[in-house]
Amino acid sequence: MRLDTYFTPGELKPADLIGRTAVIFDVLRATSTMVEAIANGAKSIIPVATVDEAVRLGQNLDRTTTLLCGERMSQRIEGFDLGNSPAEFNTGNVGGKVLIMRTTNGTVALLTSVAARRVIVGSLLNLGAVARAVVDDGGDCVIVCAGREGQFALEDAVGAGLLALRIKERVGRRVKMNDATAAALVLARRYGKAITRMMRSTAAGRQLIDAGLRDDFAFCADVDRHGIVPELREREISI
Repeated sequence: MRLDTYFTPGELKPADLIGRTAVIFDVLRATSTMVEAIANGAKSIIPVATVDEAVRLGQNLDRTTTLLCGERMSQRIEGFDLGNSPAEFNTGNVGGKVLIMRTTNGTVALLTSVAARRVIVGSLLNLGAVARAVVDDGGDCVIVCAGREGQFALEDAVGAGLLALRIKERVGRRVKMNDATAAALVLARRYGKAITRMMRSTAAGRQLIDAGLRDDFAFCADVDRHGIVPELREREISI
């Protein structure tokens, strides 16, 4: 098995994805929120790249069963039903609903990776389930970090490293990796036992604190909270 990591979607080339499984991480907060939503009964999630696209798509779907979700600068987009905080995506709010979701980094990373044979929504919340799925699949894997506005994001790199550790525990020396995966492993060993503190220290974490969203850290750092593996198929995320 080969396990390559890319710290931003901009590093990817189409050839890096063909025939491989891609696992997308946006730890703070999009993929964490998506996993929480699907675990709490959301029918599916449609990721989009822009606010205008979300609004147009929403106009063509039944608004009694469809929710517009997303954030701009960490805050709920004006006129949208939900933002991007995992706690919002409880059973009462999202059960049985189709979610149209736009975020600054996470949905872009997912859409950038559609050329992969399989696209998995990864987070700390479903870390173990994703590791098992990748190992059971048996093929090569690409871990794509959403990053922050095109730049490196520590929390995503740590998530990638924690996933790589879980995979290596199962596969052993048979894992080949690029330098970015090796670096992610170092970061995971450095920060993996103090995840919430690490999150608070990052640029994304400081923005959440400024926005009054400190409670999101506990959700996003809750390792193995769920045993599900949401996947993006034909532009729609479900299990």
